[in-house]
Amino acid sequence: QVQLEESGGGSVQPGESLRLSCVASGRVFNSVTMGWFRQALGKEREFVAQASWTDGNMFHRSTAASVKGRFTLDIAENNAKYRAVLEMSSLKPEDTAVYYCYIDSNTGRDWGQGTQVTVTS
Repeated sequence: QVQLEESGGGSVQPGESLRLSCVASGRVFNSVTMGWFRQALGKEREFVAQASWTDGNMFHRSTAASVKGRFTLDIAENNAKYRAVLEMSSLKPEDTAVYYCYIDSNTGRDWGQGTQVTVTS
């Protein structure tokens, strides 16, 4: 079983930045895809960003059009633990949502518990 631990959510004003971190542990993988979805109150969960990691290289990075140029996803691996960091800048009120980290591996998809991001003046 894979454990996902998220951190970094909070409340900020429009135009400010936040960093979300997600650490995956519990299994050893050679290749994974990690990313983030978000779900605003009363709306469906939507894709934010994802990237793949194999043999020390990150590739196939993709970002939703709504956050492109403002959000950046990076993945790093250390001692079989994967960390996905979502750097969010120029935040807008419409970015307010619960952000969920996920990891895809040969055992399927696992989700984090979610972390709240609130952008308000």
